[in-house]
Amino acid sequence: MPLSPRMPDLPAFEMLLAIAKTGSLGAAGRELGLTQQAVSARLSAMEAQTGVRLVTRSARGSQLTSAGAVVTEWADQLLEVAAHVDAGLASLRTASRKKVTVAASLTVAEHLMPRWIVSLQASAARAGQPAPEVILSAGNSEQAVANVRAGSADLGFIESPGALAGIRSRVVAQDSLVVVVPPDHKWVRRSKPVSAAELSQTPLAVREQGSGTRDTLTAALRAVLGPGVQQAAPALELSSSVAVRGAVLAGAGPAVMSRLAVADDLAIGRLRCVDVPEVDLRRTLRAIWTGGRNPPAGAVRELLSHIGSTATGRGG
Repeated sequence: MPLSPRMPDLPAFEMLLAIAKTGSLGAAGRELGLTQQAVSARLSAMEAQTGVRLVTRSARGSQLTSAGAVVTEWADQLLEVAAHVDAGLASLRTASRKKVTVAASLTVAEHLMPRWIVSLQASAARAGQPAPEVILSAGNSEQAVANVRAGSADLGFIESPGALAGIRSRVVAQDSLVVVVPPDHKWVRRSKPVSAAELSQTPLAVREQGSGTRDTLTAALRAVLGPGVQQAAPALELSSSVAVRGAVLAGAGPAVMSRLAVADDLAIGRLRCVDVPEVDLRRTLRAIWTGGRNPPAGAVRELLSHIGSTATGRGG
């Protein structure tokens, strides 16, 4: 049941308790930081709102009426509960400033978040301040979005392209996908570039549905070949970039992966990058949250501000 309009607010009850304690409107005003006239006006407003005479004023001071004494007992109980709620909210605010729960896509979780967290801790140590605690869970972009929407994560990081209803986002890094094959694959030896059509018709080792990497590839192929393009059935469908990389090395077929995930393999020649000039495989990595246009204050905003100030956050 909603409260009636005759229910006073908490400051009115605090004022009544001060009058009961001091026995004087003037003394109650000094305790509350108000003038005697302000206390008198507020008391009159409270009595008019409730329809109950609460205090009898006289030259000798102010005394509670019998009804006022009953209301004062209720007020004492009410303010005690309110104090517990106030303290609890303060505790929650403190916790939100100290801890952030993050749901991140695997690319971000495996290749960027460790650097960001270590850098944040080092920055906080230099400033003589405690760093926020980051509790990280890794999955695909679809799972990260679901966790943020459900409230089980304060902040998400995704690779998926496109707008998301009810979700706020900010670009935190740039990435690019690359087509990778083993060194002895036929695509390495050919002189003619692989076309978008050929890539779409080749069975690939891919991540599971909901992966941002897979969604980005599909969007990039549709941008060249049209929205009705049919991609070949996957050679293998796997749940992590590590597993996809292993499948490519084992000869399962080409894969399209984040450059971040295969940088070391490309540097030493364990994998080779195949050019597909028609297809733009660049993408942005985004932070996501619900609520206002700006990220929530506290640990979430502190983490994102730090990421934005680092070289890693601006490119990659």
